Amino acid sequence: MSRKIKRRQFLLQGILGGFSLTGLYQIVSHFAASSKPAFASLQNKPSKPTVSSTENQDVPLLRFISVADTGTGASGQYEVANAMTHYYRQTPYPLVILAGDNIYNEGEIEKVTQVFEEPYAPLLERGVKFYACLGNHDIRTDNGNPQLTYPGFNMQGQRYYTVQQGSVQFFALDTNHNADWEQQLPWLEQALARSDARWKIIFGHHQIYASGVYGPNDADWVQPVKDLMKRYGVRLYINGHEHHYERTRSIDGTT
Repeated sequence: MSRKIKRRQFLLQGILGGFSLTGLYQIVSHFAASSKPAFASLQNKPSKPTVSSTENQDVPLLRFISVADTGTGASGQYEVANAMTHYYRQTPYPLVILAGDNIYNEGEIEKVTQVFEEPYAPLLERGVKFYACLGNHDIRTDNGNPQLTYPGFNMQGQRYYTVQQGSVQFFALDTNHNADWEQQLPWLEQALARSDARWKIIFGHHQIYASGVYGPNDADWVQPVKDLMKRYGVRLYINGHEHHYERTRSIDGTT
């Protein structure tokens, strides 16, 4: 008997090296009667990299987790959270990227204990930091403003911001329909231009490329952001919104 997929949630565990990205991906699919985890791994290395003889390629620059469209408080979120905790016990990591739709369905901050603090309690207790951006569900209540100042999301009171961990710098964007790109785009260019990080990573809720329900994004902000990623050597763009796992090949230097 066929089973209909009710919902999917995704876990990306990234390990950044000097010249490569390796990751363990787990897709947890929720079916009407049961759930099944599926695993895959990948490695992406530029051809013929120039590596210093003193650089230890076996030591990653950073381990991190990225999740999105998670904030339900349902069993599927706990399955992913448990997988994150299990991996942390084996190989600790300092941070998690939370790529939007942090609180379903309306972004009500009153639900943050149910959909964030309780599922991720084992990681929060160990000092793992979560860095969030806003998704389309998050802005349904007060345009997402309560989430900006919620300490657990570490958004610094801003709709877009940057945070650096060693030689890896993350740039969080507001990609929603009402985002202020007149301010955000110049900020992004200035922040990228100032960065001397070996790895520059942008994350936002909405996709740039996709082959799912929403498909390739033709919003006005997409091409200017793609131009900046190419100009300033952004190696990775992380998003949510599409409820499936998908990864592109490197396009103009960005995966």
